[in-house]
Amino acid sequence: MPVKNRFAELLPEITAWRRDFHEHPELLYEVHRTAGRVADLLREFGVDEVVEGIGQTGVVGVIRGKTDSKGRVIGLRADMDALPIIEQTGVEYASKTPGKMHACGHDGHTAMLLGAAKYLAETRNFDGTAVVIFQPAEEGGAGGLAMIEDGLVDRWGIQEFYGMHNMPGMPVGSFSIRPGAMMAAADQFDITVTGKGGHAAKPQSTIDPVLVSAQIITALQSIVSRNVDPLKNAVVSTCVVSTDSTAYNVIPQVVQLKGTARSLDPDVRTQLEEGITRIATNVAAAFGAKAEVVYHRGYPVTMNNEEATVWAADVARGIAGDINMDMEPMMGGEDFSYMLNERPGAYIWVGNGDTAMVHHPAYNFNDETIPAGSSWYAGMVEARMPAA
Repeated sequence: MPVKNRFAELLPEITAWRRDFHEHPELLYEVHRTAGRVADLLREFGVDEVVEGIGQTGVVGVIRGKTDSKGRVIGLRADMDALPIIEQTGVEYASKTPGKMHACGHDGHTAMLLGAAKYLAETRNFDGTAVVIFQPAEEGGAGGLAMIEDGLVDRWGIQEFYGMHNMPGMPVGSFSIRPGAMMAAADQFDITVTGKGGHAAKPQSTIDPVLVSAQIITALQSIVSRNVDPLKNAVVSTCVVSTDSTAYNVIPQVVQLKGTARSLDPDVRTQLEEGITRIATNVAAAFGAKAEVVYHRGYPVTMNNEEATVWAADVARGIAGDINMDMEPMMGGEDFSYMLNERPGAYIWVGNGDTAMVHHPAYNFNDETIPAGSSWYAGMVEARMPAA
């Protein structure tokens, strides 16, 4: 199952869609133009059912194969939202919206799935139902969860989910995948340290929350280095420190700490939450201060089903030849995890070539990736639901 010739023919058209999306980036759930364009194209393709507004602004298209009455139902997902970044690519189709850009390649994911949808609607060389899913708010808005809560699985009877993301640094059209944990649970924490403010020249009359916070930040690193099994993965990073004073000679009353905790194992995730709360509270108390911790559980671990990983790898291997099955998991978060929590499936990386890394202002999706990505999406449908 090499790259399908049809996608070589469609490449200029799919590229035009992608660059149009790139010129008009939208954030989180505010993807109204993108979603509308996606829905219009699906209708042009002759997709059997097109539903807008799933999970606020998500779009779902249903493509029925040669027979579908009792066939399998496969869900293929792409994300649509951009990032609040000022673009520095210099391309002629750069963002027309100041402060917003497609810095993660979701424009490419959307275009590749649209290409697959057009091909599947043309050929229908499968027995079953393909559900193409265009999701908003992957970048921190949990759009995947919103679509699940809006009935995505039950309404269309989806039995398996497959998703894809481009990866800079991998050769164009190559693939990487692994069974089990693919990407991390991405949690956040807020710590409010309250002491006793006062004049910086009289620290003895204060309880300095800056000093307390510094001790907390340092002590939090002991969770990974001394509490978590060294054979397991975890990250605790304090990323924001702010106070209620900006004066050089004032010891503030309150310090706010914000950070993230990443893990690939449910038990480790609980361990991080408990450790952050325990350390912050007790370190503050040791100095006579008070710490309040709010821990926010974000995206769960993106967990590839073992059988589904084999199926996804087989399709990728048919397109690209050898693929990387030994990749290390990544500590970034991905809300396709919510779909994989509902049904078995797999998430795969496709190479974007020698480009800037995602979330960088110079990043740009590589259009040469399109034929391989569209072939994989379509190939999952044909491989999992072969026509009789």
